[in-house]
Amino acid sequence: MNNLLEEIGLTPGESKVYLALAKLGKTTTGPIAKESGVSASKVYKILDKLEIKGLIGKITQGKTTYYNATNPKQIIRYIEEKENELKTKKQEAEKLVSQLIAQQKTEKTNATILQGFKAITNAFLNIIDELKSNESYKVLGGTYNEIPGLREFFYKYHNLRTKKKIKLQMLINNDTKLEPTTKKLAKIKQLPKELDQLMEIVIYKQKVLIILWTLTPIGFLIENKEANQAFNKYFDTFWKLIK
Repeated sequence: MNNLLEEIGLTPGESKVYLALAKLGKTTTGPIAKESGVSASKVYKILDKLEIKGLIGKITQGKTTYYNATNPKQIIRYIEEKENELKTKKQEAEKLVSQLIAQQKTEKTNATILQGFKAITNAFLNIIDELKSNESYKVLGGTYNEIPGLREFFYKYHNLRTKKKIKLQMLINNDTKLEPTTKKLAKIKQLPKELDQLMEIVIYKQKVLIILWTLTPIGFLIENKEANQAFNKYFDTFWKLIK
């Protein structure tokens, strides 16, 4: 039961004191400290916090203060209050995220270095988030290069892409055998064998993602309209030349 109370936001000390008080009923701090195993010096502060949370009440008779746990249903009300607080914080966070995105869009060029499998695969997932249904992106090059987990990732990735109806135009390395999910909603041509390489270029929106598929992948994400247009021309030229 302690773990449950801690999961909804109570500290370990608060959980112990609350449960002790719920068991003892109306009582003073001495029995509470003994039953909970919390030192008397800390019990007073904990009781104050529990009172603020509405989980206990107190009454003074003469010079003695007695404490009592409120109706256990107050725990549910406490959780509901936390949920409302989280909803408010989520709304505030959404406003902040919108402001940050707007701020990023005002920047002329944004370049980010990405290192490692997780960072690179997250960059691909961001493409799905950013593109809308029936929008498309282009890929030049690419290889699995025996990187552990990469083939499995792209199998699932292209399932997500096609569910969102995002299209793909791809010039793939000559020696790369694609996963079947890659071919859905995709136009694919093979590069000449002499152009096979570990580098992959992904062109979408006003961005260019350049990846070197080594065992520890590294990428370079550029957000720049002119760079995007230049790589689009580069891709389109190859596309027309390759039958």
